[in-house]
Amino acid sequence: MTDHPLQIGEVATAAGVSVDTVRYYERERLIPSSGRTQGGFRQFGHDAVDRIRFIKQAQELGFALDEIRTMLRADGSAECRHVHDLLKAKLAEIDERLRRTRAFRRQLATYLAECEHTLEREGDEADCPVVEEISHRPLVSIQRMESRG
Repeated sequence: MTDHPLQIGEVATAAGVSVDTVRYYERERLIPSSGRTQGGFRQFGHDAVDRIRFIKQAQELGFALDEIRTMLRADGSAECRHVHDLLKAKLAEIDERLRRTRAFRRQLATYLAECEHTLEREGDEADCPVVEEISHRPLVSIQRMESRG
């Protein structure tokens, strides 16, 4: 990779985002301010692409931009402790989401088995047991079932 500065469109393309996203991240100080050519065009270093990719990946994992900003600015032991705590909380959140997802998957597998059994027994004339159960089950019991997961 060459060391020549990248224009905003090149950064956006390489990072897989829009030009507006690059501008927004720059305004929000998530990426360093760009230099400008004499013609006023933004110029970025190649590290801007890696930084934007990191931001997008962190967002996909559920991090808010303020949390990402904290991680990007960390440079000392106090900030490192804060980032540590932030990451620990995010992992706990993801673990809880995974637990609920697994519980819901088990319930869907049960529903699928019920459907298959009913269709096998009654064919096209079958009343869907899942629709019957869901439409008559109070929402509270569904939430309790998921929390037991």
